[in-house]
Amino acid sequence: MSITVNLYYTGENGAARRFAEEMESSGTADAIRAEAGNLRYEYFVPMHDPETILLIDSWKDQASIDIHHASPMMATIARLREKYDLHMKVERFIRDDGQTDDSFIRK
Repeated sequence: MSITVNLYYTGENGAARRFAEEMESSGTADAIRAEAGNLRYEYFVPMHDPETILLIDSWKDQASIDIHHASPMMATIARLREKYDLHMKVERFIRDDGQTDDSFIRK
């Protein structure tokens, strides 16, 4: 089982993009990627909404997420969210290994 959390960061005048750029340039994103249990940590820009940044954040299990949430890294992230005055929407998905859509996927 793995857990994926989609976080939509929304701001004004490019603030969400600057937030993601600072997460990357400061090494914070790489530090999160190096945490035990992290499977994916990537930022994307939705084509229809340039004021939003999508973070796809995947973890091995809930225990890994709990350790991450208890880490000092969260204070850094919270400080940057405040700095850029961002609002968030969150979606959470648990992997279902019983279903497959392979017949629809071109590899």
